[in-house]
Amino acid sequence: MKKALYLLLVLGIQASFGQVVRKYSNEFMSIGVDAQAFGMANAVVASTNSVSAAYWNPAGLLALEDNQAILMHANYFANIAQYDYAGFAMPIDDDSVMALSLIRFGVDDILDTTELIDSNGNIDFNRIELFSAADYGLTFSYARNLKFEGVWFGANAKIIRRVIGDFASSWGFGIDVGLQYKSFDKTFELGLMARDVTTTFNAWAIDEEEFARIQAAVPGQNQELPESTELTLPKLQLGIAKTFDLRSNLILKSEVDLNMRFTQTNDLISSSFVSISPAGGVDLGYNDLAFLRVGVGNFQNVTQLDGSENISIQPNFGVGFKYKGISVDYALTDIGNATNVLYSNIFSVKVDWSLFRP
Repeated sequence: MKKALYLLLVLGIQASFGQVVRKYSNEFMSIGVDAQAFGMANAVVASTNSVSAAYWNPAGLLALEDNQAILMHANYFANIAQYDYAGFAMPIDDDSVMALSLIRFGVDDILDTTELIDSNGNIDFNRIELFSAADYGLTFSYARNLKFEGVWFGANAKIIRRVIGDFASSWGFGIDVGLQYKSFDKTFELGLMARDVTTTFNAWAIDEEEFARIQAAVPGQNQELPESTELTLPKLQLGIAKTFDLRSNLILKSEVDLNMRFTQTNDLISSSFVSISPAGGVDLGYNDLAFLRVGVGNFQNVTQLDGSENISIQPNFGVGFKYKGISVDYALTDIGNATNVLYSNIFSVKVDWSLFRP
């Protein structure tokens, strides 16, 4: 499996730079963070209000009253890929908050079999080496109260680092901006998140000697050295959230989001100008102690083998527990394997600094 994955990665390097602007670039930064959000199918851009708001909508960081940290881990592709996230947020004063986040998506211990056969045509397993393909995203976030009643503003500055063994590596930089509006009683919320508003630029450095070695090791490969730059197109997320007080100890939070890409994809609504995929989720909380979450998203038009098209959806489920400043959340994405996206188990832990204060 890892040998095949290695070849795919090598060929992916060659194919991914065929054009500077692509529909899908730095996609690991679009997966999402926090099991709480995954349980709601990532429909949280309007209601996010914890340390993970640094990712979903930095404006939501202003809901924090104290420092907060988060750790998250998930396995993808039958545990081949590891996805990890850590974040820390700290109020500066009554009107501003800052946060720092780090995301890593990586495949480790990939077999490099390009030197498996020696010059005499013999197979020598001692010549196999291991390498990693990893993507890193470091984000600095800042949120500010705009002095308009109920309106919060936030922005991210992102540094992207991508490494594929000794074959290629890149640096990138981008900007996100977000807004939230909350009604006076905070039961109605609106959210807007614009990702990569300046287009995120990635500059790749490719080891030409390694590239030539790979070409020689894989017969039939005649690609030229790929382009060294790529741009990530902007994305826009709109959300509307409503909170219902069902009983004195039951609170239902609901949200619907529209996720938009400014290019044509196989999303539910697709055009040459914009493609839109909706997502919705609910969070039922009992006594601010236990939580049950359900969401559905990733609406896609899927072409079948007979040429017909079906609409696929991705249902998610999650639970959470909160006690004395510690929140433990779990999410199962793509319940029942309803789409082509493999399901994943996601765990996250949030800690409020109030836990350590007398």
